[in-house]
Amino acid sequence: MLLARRLSKSEPFLPSAPDEKRPELRSAPPRFATLHAQLERELGEAVTVDGLTGAWFIFQRAHGHRHSIDDVLTAHYALKVSPRVTTHLDLGAGIGTVGLLVAWGMGGGTRLTAIEAQTTSHRLLVANVNANALTEHVCPLLGDLRELTLDERFPLITGSPPYFPVSAGIVPQDSQKAHARFELRGDVSDYARTAARLLDPEGWFVFCFPTPQKQRALEAVAAAGLCVVRVRDVIPRVGLAPLFSLFACRHLSPASSLVVDEPLIVRMADGALSTTMLEVRRGFGFGV
Repeated sequence: MLLARRLSKSEPFLPSAPDEKRPELRSAPPRFATLHAQLERELGEAVTVDGLTGAWFIFQRAHGHRHSIDDVLTAHYALKVSPRVTTHLDLGAGIGTVGLLVAWGMGGGTRLTAIEAQTTSHRLLVANVNANALTEHVCPLLGDLRELTLDERFPLITGSPPYFPVSAGIVPQDSQKAHARFELRGDVSDYARTAARLLDPEGWFVFCFPTPQKQRALEAVAAAGLCVVRVRDVIPRVGLAPLFSLFACRHLSPASSLVVDEPLIVRMADGALSTTMLEVRRGFGFGV
């Protein structure tokens, strides 16, 4: 219960420390204004336009599930372990943040297939693809990843599974928040099984999961016939315990062995961003 309250999968991407200078705000291209108004009328609520990368922006519900640091670091880890690919599958894509961040990092030429079952999140995913003029490069599917059947196999698959069983806390009444945080439609085992079915023999499956539940993630990957070959804990601030972990998985092979990467520290003791996090920001096109 306490973990579910503390780690909500809705923490903003690098909120400013009290005395930290915030980067200059950028304006989205003019086409976002019209689409923004249409989306607010359709959803009947406030929607924000926020920077995702140095050039791409996303629509998010002002009071819904929002882009978070675990999305950013999952994409960053995928880009770190995987070579450049021509196709990429993102499971439980939400509003598209992990998949789009990977697409940005690949530098063009990558075809993204993103599947999301929650209808509001999928609507925002489609809006984000359209607004960034990415329709030729992204296929946003509406559906349950457990039932996903595709003819192709992917060299890179990513995912950010919900973190908690329904017994771990109070499930939000808001459907988007509930499905993003709680295992209402599958869990980490389902992500691993789907990834195993659709992963290229030499491919990578990268996902994030709470560090206190690391053993559950390892068991889910093994049960699916995959092997975790790299793992990295994420520490939100110097002196605190790891918050979540990043897992890089492959098909089992005789040469499979686990590499434990140095923990990634988000903020120093004084609240300033770590050198590593500044590099992550620069990698996604943001100044520091």
